[in-house]
Amino acid sequence: MKKFIAIGIVSILIGLGAGWLLFRNNSSTASSSKQGERKILYYRSPMNPTVTSKVPMKDNMGMDYVPVYADQGTSGGERKIAYYRSPMNPLETSPVPKKDEMGMDYVPVYEDQVGSDQIHIDPATQQNIGVTTEPVKKMKLTRTIRTTANIAYDETKLYTISTKIQGYIEKLYVDYTGQFVKKGQPLLSIYSPDLVSTQEEYLQALKYQKQISGGSAISKQGAEQLVESAKRRLLYWDISEKEIQALEKRGTPEKTMTIYSPANGIVTDKMVINGQSIMPGMTLYKIADLSDVWGLAQIYQYELPWIRLGDKVDLQLSYIPGKTFQGRITYIYPYLDPESKTVQVRIEIHNSANYEFKPGMFADATIKSPLTLETVAVPNQAIIHTGTRDVAIIALGDGYFKPVNVLLGVRGDGGYVQVLKGLSGGEKIVTSSEFLIDSESNLNAALNTMQLGSSPGSKDTTAQNNSSKKSSSSKDSMAGMNMRSNKSMSDSKHSTPVEYKGIIDVKSIDDNKDGKVYQCPMDFNVLSDKPGVDPKCGMNLQEVTIQQAEKNLKEHGFKIK
Repeated sequence: MKKFIAIGIVSILIGLGAGWLLFRNNSSTASSSKQGERKILYYRSPMNPTVTSKVPMKDNMGMDYVPVYADQGTSGGERKIAYYRSPMNPLETSPVPKKDEMGMDYVPVYEDQVGSDQIHIDPATQQNIGVTTEPVKKMKLTRTIRTTANIAYDETKLYTISTKIQGYIEKLYVDYTGQFVKKGQPLLSIYSPDLVSTQEEYLQALKYQKQISGGSAISKQGAEQLVESAKRRLLYWDISEKEIQALEKRGTPEKTMTIYSPANGIVTDKMVINGQSIMPGMTLYKIADLSDVWGLAQIYQYELPWIRLGDKVDLQLSYIPGKTFQGRITYIYPYLDPESKTVQVRIEIHNSANYEFKPGMFADATIKSPLTLETVAVPNQAIIHTGTRDVAIIALGDGYFKPVNVLLGVRGDGGYVQVLKGLSGGEKIVTSSEFLIDSESNLNAALNTMQLGSSPGSKDTTAQNNSSKKSSSSKDSMAGMNMRSNKSMSDSKHSTPVEYKGIIDVKSIDDNKDGKVYQCPMDFNVLSDKPGVDPKCGMNLQEVTIQQAEKNLKEHGFKIK
């Protein structure tokens, strides 16, 4: 009985051991199977990580290409590399390890080091390019506008002297241009036969009216109408009531009619001479009252928010140094001058007793705007104007920078401009932003590089490589050099990477006849005679000999000439 029990216990133990071994083997097999399911992105050369292939292959030395898995760099708490940047130019980046023209390795940049819209510049580079910053703050903006005013006549104080009768100039009392006249001063006398006959008619009508004073009502009415008709003609010819009364008292007609000045002023034009025949409506004199003059100033469009009607203006004349006159803005013209692109502003000036402001002169005008704005403001040089937007660069600290779009307002004194949107105050902005804009043609590429944070760190491989292409094809604008594309660096016919199909003539691509071409390490039919980027996969082309390029094409099923 005990023997059977012992046999049973041993059998149970053996069964448990066999089950454990079987489970372990299955787990190991499953683990191996799971490990074998790791996704391979591509294969890279064991000697040159920049040389890659979509399929397993061997290098020239017979060594197997090393698989690169999708989960590499993310396990075990390791930091994930976003991209690689040039040690000499932070704007030149690459999604894979590589060397620069001097043979220096690109520096890895990790995802926790830079945001998607930031860029990092080491302190040494900042010092070399002269980066300076200034805090964004709220301040009181004022504006002083300096311009030139053209002195002109006050149009409301211009007078034209003319006559309504035909006659001859009997005598000129004011006989030269520029003469000062007072209101009521005689200007000239005119002999007019029509005027003499009308005066006689008026005297005869008065005489007839007295003769029939005892007649019938109808006769009296007729005589009165004759008197009124003759008097009305005299009044229409600008004969005053005072002169008509003098005619009635005198009883004889005057040979001439005298014309008087309607205001104080200067004779600006004299159109007649003694003995001249004149016609009705003819201009005889022009008189301008210079007690007040206008200053016509030109104001630029961006200065208009700072001026208002009634603003005081300081004026200075070059021939009276050290003396300041006062004026005020009385009118802002409602249109823009198409030639000067300015708006005209009228300044009313009370002239001095010596008429120091003379029409035709120019005066220096200073408008100190009474308006004051309490607002966020930054220096003008801190703003990059792209033509479609305005950009400021924020310094985040520790060498990190970030571009932001801003909405600008008015410009104030001291070189500051109002920021309506994009900055709230307290940030630090780069004030030496000119290092980003060596030439207008490369501005967009530079800003895209900064805004995308050198986008090779993005998950989208195509977007990464396209951004890398933009960055690596530009020269170091922060070092003061123009950014130029690979295409613009050469007049070569085959300077742009092209995907060739059919029978490929590699030798014809070698325009400079140096025995070398550039070939994509993944798409071997993408070739160029100059450095470039594969438009399909975004990888940088590698320099190879013509023989090596032909060999690579043959090995991958392409036909060559």
